[in-house]
Amino acid sequence: MKVAKVVITAEVQELVETELRKGASNSRIANLLNLPYKEAVEIIETIKEDLRPDVGDEIVFSFRDEAMEGIIEKLLTNSAIVKINWTNSAERMHDLVEEKTVVNFKDIEGFKNQIIEETEDLKEE
Repeated sequence: MKVAKVVITAEVQELVETELRKGASNSRIANLLNLPYKEAVEIIETIKEDLRPDVGDEIVFSFRDEAMEGIIEKLLTNSAIVKINWTNSAERMHDLVEEKTVVNFKDIEGFKNQIIEETEDLKEE
């Protein structure tokens, strides 16, 4: 991916995604990237477009340090309504979590398809 004069490497993308999920400011991310603010904002906006989940996405997230999976049913400003996939989620969370729950974007650890692709890439190497 190329934006302006800077190529977005996998390392840059991972750093920006991690910081965005933590709720870091654009100026903090620019500082971490060691780039001028305007240039960093272009990169951040490009990555944000790809980072925002869509309705129907299968996500992996954690709740109270337990691995959970679910399907996004509705998007809110910084979170999503997720229907829990209990087959692939921590069973002991049944008492604490309803069938559907609100998941903050910053708590999304990955997308099911992304994780499957990364696993397949590792197998090929």
